[in-house]
Amino acid sequence: MSLTTPYSVQKLQATLHAKAKDSPTQRFHALYDKVYRKDVLAHAYARCRANQGAPGVDRQTFEDIEAYGLEQWLEELMQELKNQTYKPQAVRRAYIAKPDGKQRPLGIPTIRDRVAQMSAVLVLTPIFEADLPPEQYAYRENRSALDAVEAVHKLLIQGYREVVDADLSGYFDSVPHAELMKSVARRVVDGAMLHLIKMWLEAPVEETDDAGNKHRSTRNRDKGRGTPQGSPISPLLSNLYMRRFVVGWRKLGHQARLGAHIVNYADDFVICCRGNADAAMKAMRAMMEKLKLTVNETKTHQRRVPQE
Repeated sequence: MSLTTPYSVQKLQATLHAKAKDSPTQRFHALYDKVYRKDVLAHAYARCRANQGAPGVDRQTFEDIEAYGLEQWLEELMQELKNQTYKPQAVRRAYIAKPDGKQRPLGIPTIRDRVAQMSAVLVLTPIFEADLPPEQYAYRENRSALDAVEAVHKLLIQGYREVVDADLSGYFDSVPHAELMKSVARRVVDGAMLHLIKMWLEAPVEETDDAGNKHRSTRNRDKGRGTPQGSPISPLLSNLYMRRFVVGWRKLGHQARLGAHIVNYADDFVICCRGNADAAMKAMRAMMEKLKLTVNETKTHQRRVPQE
């Protein structure tokens, strides 16, 4: 199946992006019906298929879907979305080892939910891409971790040699739903679309213990926090919330006042300064407190990079 975006989907995305770019305050009303468009859903499936990934709680694989009949499967998902009878299933929690020996939790939705989320991503990304600042490098077309490293290198060459190297504790599990939904609603007033995103945020999590017993929790819904790392919509939502910090830093005058520039990649960021790292650290901590995020003090440091 070709990963080239179909022309009809390209046209839709170009139209949405142009509207968002031309009018920074425009809020979009009719988006939900785009999510269950056949061409959008089919391309969403192709994207998920290319990414592969383990099955979710229903254990359904791509091979199972194609043996059943992909057209029929997509039609059934389309009808569920169209009739608003769609409900996401639990997210299967798995763990991957981190370099420090700890484990990073990963959320694995069912393929059905991954395709629905990817379809929403195809519709929403062109809108929010118009709003994301250049300091953010993760999960964006034609941007990479290497680009973020090069941006930091340029700042160092320009004399911004005092660096705040910051780390947040469990960013993806900590993003507050109410504040995140405000970030989405700044552009989206389509109630059905907002409800869809809220359902994904509040989906229960299923874990299997060492004895093979399954346990479900509604932690995200109960605490009103978290966007499961591993779901297709999580990168977009995490960028949207981090945007508050990046844009707020400039709006509050910290960049100009302190000569302090942010470079952000996913849940990691550095602040490159000219002699005001202490003040930048203090301002960053205050902003994170307001954003209801926790700075990992053991992994957050100030460094002075010597001239080459």
